[in-house]
Amino acid sequence: METSNQRAINTVQSSHHRDNLKDTALGLVSTLSFPAIVGTADMMLKSAGVHLVGYEKIGGGHCTAIVRGGIADVRLAVEAGVQTAEQFGQLVSSLVIPRPYPNLEIVLPIANRFSKLMEEGNYSRLSNQAVGLVETRGFPAMVGACDAMLKAADVHLAAYEKIGAGLCTAIIRGSVANVAVAVEAGMFEAERIGELNAVMVIPRPLDELEQTLPLASCWIEQRQPLNLPVNIREREQVAEIEMLQLPDLTQLPVKILEE
Repeated sequence: METSNQRAINTVQSSHHRDNLKDTALGLVSTLSFPAIVGTADMMLKSAGVHLVGYEKIGGGHCTAIVRGGIADVRLAVEAGVQTAEQFGQLVSSLVIPRPYPNLEIVLPIANRFSKLMEEGNYSRLSNQAVGLVETRGFPAMVGACDAMLKAADVHLAAYEKIGAGLCTAIIRGSVANVAVAVEAGMFEAERIGELNAVMVIPRPLDELEQTLPLASCWIEQRQPLNLPVNIREREQVAEIEMLQLPDLTQLPVKILEE
């Protein structure tokens, strides 16, 4: 009986899941730099009611932002993303898939990954701060840009991203003014050392964009459990128990057996 009931529950849940996704679509926009794809994803989220699934990096500098939502919303978001990527001069391709088959979502890396990007119980001390991205071709140029940005303004280096083809992106966080000043300093230093590929400043990132950005472990804090005070009476009882000692059995009197 339990097995049949469980099967019935699973069938109902699966049917609800299919109904929820029946009229949804997938939207994909691909660019040639990480700052461009982050800026594109930010514009897609702000232009329509879609959800950002994440990014897919396939090497050679190719990055794809994947969004999910209603068909009309996804079409509008992809259109806004294409226009943004074209303004950056980084557009590669775009695609809208209305009502994708479930097998397509299972095999390809386009399932919902919100819960996997940030571990449960952890939070970032850099949340709700502006984002600055400076992408260089070559690691030394990126390290030099990071040093210049940290010295130029009150910002924090959150992480860095590698997408192939020698492209590295430094990601900084701070107030809007500090991030703008730091990014400008990083641009000049990157051009002096090597090759500057792309830059981006996002003043007010949405929560979904926050969850898809890489973040160094030093900025993720573990939520500590709440330690409740122990009753004083209980402490005294514990202390009394600890003070009790077992007697030395070798010192006990031995009973003399009568003959």
